[in-house]
Amino acid sequence: MAKVRALPQRKKVAPLDTPTDLKPEGVAAISKALNALLADTFALYVKTKNFHWHVSGPHFRDYHLLLDEQAAQIFATTDDIAERVRKIGGMTLRSIGQIASLKRVEDNDADYVPPLEMLRELMNDNKAFATNLREAHEACEKYEDFATASLIENWIDETERRTWFLFEASRGADRSGH
Repeated sequence: MAKVRALPQRKKVAPLDTPTDLKPEGVAAISKALNALLADTFALYVKTKNFHWHVSGPHFRDYHLLLDEQAAQIFATTDDIAERVRKIGGMTLRSIGQIASLKRVEDNDADYVPPLEMLRELMNDNKAFATNLREAHEACEKYEDFATASLIENWIDETERRTWFLFEASRGADRSGH
């Protein structure tokens, strides 16, 4: 009778353990940076939509459309960020609670915010977001995740464009947005 050899023991792979050539410490660092960006993205999206819904005054139409366009652009990045975390083998956000605990964008729940203050606040939020994107880019470079770094470069460009538009729309305006 032939002798049957036992198969070598294999490490059990978790059902969501996406294979990657990145080192585990790279996956952890980049996933952490991207999840913070994802939380910021959701917070910035909601804040931009809040201001879009509540803007008023003589430039209502222009500001309303500008903020809607910017909110759509911000929201469009959420899936790309989350899927990038999964592609490199990380786990992404699962709840509003996680978003709230990781976000660095401050809420503005005021009943009324003058249009100029809305634009300036969003301009500053976008500037801070660009800084956070650059920090995440540094983590990608450190661990040689060139694909994520490339995506972040595009997101920086989009964020700088939003910042520029908000700056120009608020330049020389009085508090009411005139």
